[in-house]
Amino acid sequence: MKIKAYLKPQCGWSMGVRAIFQKHDLEYEDIDVINDAENYAEMVRKSGQPLSPCVEIDGIMLADVSGEEVEAYLISNNLAGAKDADAGVPTDRGCSDEEHEKMRQDEESKPIRFF
Repeated sequence: MKIKAYLKPQCGWSMGVRAIFQKHDLEYEDIDVINDAENYAEMVRKSGQPLSPCVEIDGIMLADVSGEEVEAYLISNNLAGAKDADAGVPTDRGCSDEEHEKMRQDEESKPIRFF
């Protein structure tokens, strides 16, 4: 199975998608759509919309999805089995206000580019 995940480096939604791949021991290509304009353009072209995360699994694009939705797709298509293990992070929401504040403080010394 070939998985390309169009993700932000720091984002609750993106972290949830990564956690699902880790939970199911799936290899994937983590594609940064914030710091690379070509990656962002590829995601928009393939998904037909500008929001991330987007995940391409064997040529099927799941656009603007949560980790929870990715996991449901994997299980319903027999690409992964159901697991009771905790993903370690929320897989159904973005960052909390506290997480955003911590990221803002952590990132003051290094710029992040948003397209």
